[in-house]
Amino acid sequence: MLHKFDNPEGLTHWFYREWILRAEERNALYLHFTMEDNPSLSPRIRQRYRNSYSGAFYRRFVLGEWTAMRGLVYDFFDPARDVKKAPEGEMEAYVISVDYGTANPCSFGLWGRKDGVWYRMEEYYYASRRTGVQLTDQEYVEALGRLAAGRRIREVVADPSAASFITALRQAGYRVVKADNDVLCGIRVTADLLKRGRVVICEGCVDCLREMALYRWNEESGGRDAPRKEHDHAMDDMRYFCATVAAERQAGEAAFCSVARG
Repeated sequence: MLHKFDNPEGLTHWFYREWILRAEERNALYLHFTMEDNPSLSPRIRQRYRNSYSGAFYRRFVLGEWTAMRGLVYDFFDPARDVKKAPEGEMEAYVISVDYGTANPCSFGLWGRKDGVWYRMEEYYYASRRTGVQLTDQEYVEALGRLAAGRRIREVVADPSAASFITALRQAGYRVVKADNDVLCGIRVTADLLKRGRVVICEGCVDCLREMALYRWNEESGGRDAPRKEHDHAMDDMRYFCATVAAERQAGEAAFCSVARG
């Protein structure tokens, strides 16, 4: 029987426990391939992924190891080095990303593109549990309008589960795109863009920066790779933006979420 796994996963995965650890007992031939063995990746792309990955992602997708996700999700991020001032003047395009919440916090990010870089220039973050007052969809639409501040918003990238808010935004005249919500792939894309400086968090985005320092992998998720469901609202709206807007595929490159497969 032939089993082929494109990418390693966590140490509790059934294939790792039943076949990798018991290969000799099962009289199985275990062949270990790394990213270097993937003929579809050019040397330039391989170097990009070596530079882009860190922690468990690096061990999995570059070294081909079975390893658990632990610690901070964006463990490479250094505010002293990576946080910048928003560029002055008009940007080439503006997008707003939305993680919608009623009982949970609601987070919007205003993104501007300049010279191929997307900057999270400003944000809106509202926690009803902190204030004791829940806002309506219309009040959130008004808050998004204040964040836009007269800028021409190309599109709003929204939490795909926020059906009523998406309807309210469209009624207000916004072009709304439902976000790509593949969590693990989106985190990989976001990490790559942050490390390459294609996405930059600006100084005034205090809630995004606060969550970056707290956003961790869930080590008690029963073997499933997932971040903890806490300190994740600005993280989700950032991930929606990166996976849906900023992760533009370049000609000749494999889709990012398929890297190291084959």
